[in-house]
Amino acid sequence: MRPAPFLLERYFADREFSAPFMLSGSDCETLTVGDLLALVPDAEPALRALGLGYTETTGAPALRRAVAALYATLKPEGVMVHSGAQEAVFTVVNGLLGPGDHAIVQTPCYQSLYELPRAAGAAVSAWRADPATWAPDPDDLPGLLRPETRLLVVNSPHNPTGHQFDRATFDAVVQFARRHGLVLLFDEVYRGLEYAPDDRLPAACDVYERGVSLGVMSKAYGLPGLRIGWLASPDAGVLRAAAGIRDYTTICNSAPSELLATAALAAGETILERNRGIVRANLPLLDAFMARHAARFRWTRPGAGPVAFPTLLHEEPEAFCARMLEREGVLLLPGTVFDASSREVRIGFGRRNMPEALARLDAALA
Repeated sequence: MRPAPFLLERYFADREFSAPFMLSGSDCETLTVGDLLALVPDAEPALRALGLGYTETTGAPALRRAVAALYATLKPEGVMVHSGAQEAVFTVVNGLLGPGDHAIVQTPCYQSLYELPRAAGAAVSAWRADPATWAPDPDDLPGLLRPETRLLVVNSPHNPTGHQFDRATFDAVVQFARRHGLVLLFDEVYRGLEYAPDDRLPAACDVYERGVSLGVMSKAYGLPGLRIGWLASPDAGVLRAAAGIRDYTTICNSAPSELLATAALAAGETILERNRGIVRANLPLLDAFMARHAARFRWTRPGAGPVAFPTLLHEEPEAFCARMLEREGVLLLPGTVFDASSREVRIGFGRRNMPEALARLDAALA
């Protein structure tokens, strides 16, 4: 397979670790190993005693139990741990799709969600969101269906827009997948970062027999350095198909990462509440910034998660982002990495230094 260049990852590779201010990150404020071990004191002696041999292909039993506990109905055997969410997408897509198949993918989206099905030989149809609200319309789904459709890929809370499905849309998506026997791959990496507790949707793996919930330690928990993600599904056939591909990628995970991820999930609600607090504090500052610069941006307020996708009204996003990086050291992400015709920029507001980065943008735009 030869997937197209990953535009977002190439953009960050050249800029992310040299920019003084990261205002486009899709993850939340991270922790040090010391911070994490302080939250779960029993983890430190376990880490020191840990053997550094191979681990179980599907994940350490304790970690699978911890992941399963995030869901209402799932058992540990319904969890397959991966080296990050990216590997999980790779294994499930390549395990399920090939030439002659078809997938429907909500867009805009993280590039691998549509590019990997294409690279596997499948045709892909975009379920497009309305840029005025970033809400996709479930009534559009029947028009995208083909006899060879096997997979429906959706994401909520959504990257890059911050849109959150309402319950009616969620139910309509599940019913559509069930009616047509589709595997529903639901990217839930921001689950837990809803702005109000009542906004949290059920997990796809809890409500649909062919639902696959994609989770990761990187986004809502702010621990991307662990490189731990997972597929969660009651469909054993889907997980077997993914496991067959996994044998050709990393085979198994890092033992220290699995142990630290298990510890993080033990303190999961503490970590999530900390990160929700950062997001809730930063979002009103972003609201005020967009109000001050309403002549430059069209602002669609996100409904959940740590990212937003405002539209630039009078400047091309690549030029704007380059200017902000050069003048103020603030890294934004042009929407063209998601769609060549995009006029948006992605802003990440899950980190504590966002107010200082926003003040630099204020100064540049004054």
